[in-house]
Amino acid sequence: MVIVMAPGATQDDIESVVLLVASAGGEAFVSRGVSRTIIGLIGDVEQFAALNLRGLPGVADVVRVSTPYKLVSRDNHPERSTVTVRGVPIGPDTVTLIAGPCAVETPMQTLEAAEMAKTAGATLLRGGAFKPRTSPYAFQGLGEKGLRILADVREQTGLPIVTEVVDAHDVALVASYADMLQVGTRNAQNFALLQAVGAAGKPVMLKRGMTATIEEWLMAAEYIAQRGNLDIVLCERGIRTYETATRNTLDISAVPVVQRMSHLPVIVDPSHSGGRRDLVLPLTRSAIAVGADGVIIDVHPHPEEALCDGPQALVDGDLDELAMIMQEFPKLMSRTLATTPPGA
Repeated sequence: MVIVMAPGATQDDIESVVLLVASAGGEAFVSRGVSRTIIGLIGDVEQFAALNLRGLPGVADVVRVSTPYKLVSRDNHPERSTVTVRGVPIGPDTVTLIAGPCAVETPMQTLEAAEMAKTAGATLLRGGAFKPRTSPYAFQGLGEKGLRILADVREQTGLPIVTEVVDAHDVALVASYADMLQVGTRNAQNFALLQAVGAAGKPVMLKRGMTATIEEWLMAAEYIAQRGNLDIVLCERGIRTYETATRNTLDISAVPVVQRMSHLPVIVDPSHSGGRRDLVLPLTRSAIAVGADGVIIDVHPHPEEALCDGPQALVDGDLDELAMIMQEFPKLMSRTLATTPPGA
């Protein structure tokens, strides 16, 4: 069951609902959006029905839902959401380019990659300071040193930071530097981590698990929303199939499917799905054409020297075409390229 509060509902109204639900043996999870608050209820639905919740001050509607992902479903939030990261929108009216190095390696490499990203039209900088890798012998990231490098580059370029957090114990540390927290495919069902980032007070990018169904992906988002955070961006990054010609198989159909099921923004990662530089731009075009709210792309000044995912990183010679795609393709979808807000 979900309670939709009126736009003018007060904090006392919200607390009254939470206390009444608790008195009936249930749990209430409050999620605050831009214009209104939604309260998800867990417990005996028949018991809740006897509480006359609809008659409480500040309550706009009470809805019984069949979908298990109550807070991120469009059933109770019919309009698609826009998530703002330090003034940069990710949502249905724009296409947002997030770009940068897969991993932070050195201050110079990160700054050069950020300048490349900005040249192509990026308004958010991606970069990994913590890297969960399949092999324990692969580069695992610079940790807090990498976060400090990202913060310095943000100061120089003005690009807000999107960076991955891999352990619930590191959430507070990463959140102290990052503007948006990323949960990667290997942690997409790390429920303790999902709850921790949900409580961190920062927007979250949730990548689809490499073997996850769409419902499992949305249920993972529900863990974040249940902790009071509806600023979630879903990222389709390719799934594992029998095909070996690409690193992963980009499920391009997932974008419109999820947009019908959930109000959350959906972006695409053409770099990790294709795994090859020559596939990134074609997959970027397809992502925007199918209605994605943004793309997240690897760029690197010297990919032959990259410590992580060099074969999929775009280089200087690709930036003109990427910039053209980002300028022209959103127009075909009646959208605009997201820009950095004035004074940012």
